[in-house]
Amino acid sequence: MKKSVFVILVAILFSWNISATAGDFKVGVVDLNKVMEKSPQAEGISNSLKKEFQARDQDLVAKAKQLKQLEEKLARDGAVMSTEEAKRLENDIRARRRKLTTSRTEFREDANLRRNEAVNRLLRKVGEVVTQIGEEEKVDVILTDGVAYFNKRVDLTAKVLQRLEEIYKAGQ
Repeated sequence: MKKSVFVILVAILFSWNISATAGDFKVGVVDLNKVMEKSPQAEGISNSLKKEFQARDQDLVAKAKQLKQLEEKLARDGAVMSTEEAKRLENDIRARRRKLTTSRTEFREDANLRRNEAVNRLLRKVGEVVTQIGEEEKVDVILTDGVAYFNKRVDLTAKVLQRLEEIYKAGQ
């Protein structure tokens, strides 16, 4: 009997202690996808990458167009060309196709590398902003990905976006 009363008392004290600290516990949520889509820094990254890779992209498009013209010429005139001339054109087409494939692969790798570098810099900046807001708002835990539901009351996304906009305008 004494043991069951003791267990009940411990359970009551334990639950009372948890509910007392749970009342002071503050949670926030940041929708990282929304931040990465709507922040001015993300738009700046996109514009910067477009400018940086536009010339190479146009060059690849022009080379693909030239290759297609050569393929059409071979298909159209191949029957009336000499064997040697047709073979030379086929070799030229094959070499250009290989070079174009290599150039496209390098282009994609370079673009992905630059995008990843820029996104990682932005994620670090977002992390700093989230930490600042968490400290200012006295939030105990801020969740990002993997949250199935959250009440708008705990959503800090708008504050993060506002702070990122302020930082962007300040040129940092």
